[in-house]
Amino acid sequence: MNALGQITKAVDENYLIGTVRQEIVNHNLLVKALIQNIQQCPGPREVLNELNSEGRAKIAALRKHIEQLERLAKEQEKEMTKTELLKEVESHRQQLTSTLGAFRKANLLCILNIEKANKEELFDDGVEETKLRHRKRKDKEGLVKMSGDVTEQLLSISRQLAATTQRSADALDTLVTSSSNVEGAQDELQTMGSAIALSGKLLAKYGRREFTDKLLVLFAFAFFLACVFYIVQKRLF
Repeated sequence: MNALGQITKAVDENYLIGTVRQEIVNHNLLVKALIQNIQQCPGPREVLNELNSEGRAKIAALRKHIEQLERLAKEQEKEMTKTELLKEVESHRQQLTSTLGAFRKANLLCILNIEKANKEELFDDGVEETKLRHRKRKDKEGLVKMSGDVTEQLLSISRQLAATTQRSADALDTLVTSSSNVEGAQDELQTMGSAIALSGKLLAKYGRREFTDKLLVLFAFAFFLACVFYIVQKRLF
């Protein structure tokens, strides 16, 4: 194999090793996130079973990538590179063992929490049933008391309606009387309006007559002055 071929092979191997390393990191993070979801799972068991199935699939994929990295390490020609890769593979295997322990622990903790919640729910159902019987008894007593209160309220409302009807009748009589008074006042106002209109006409007529009288007086005074002026003129000339 020439130098170019060796360089190309080395580049391909490095790229493949880098890709496998990235897959290992990604699946490791996915498994840890899934373990956290299992720890926080409130149930029921069906949901936990789905999470377990998904977790086992991701753990299997992680183990597969670790084994692939181990095969690539054993294929390395350089002893130093092979040793480093095998150490890395061993570190990933130890981390996988720790992850498996955390996975089992999270499942056990979730199962215990689900069982505890189921027991509490059963206990709460019994307590709730006792409370329900007690509540029904109190409800019956409350209904009897409520019935008496409703009857008393209906009687009170009946009395209030009778009083309101009486007040409405009195108010109607008052309105009829007020209407008659208003009609009488309206007639008086119409009469007064007619009188005021007639007075206005008379005042206008008297005003015109007064103006005519003033004009006559003015003409008479002018005629008097003319006569005096004529007499004086005759005697002097």
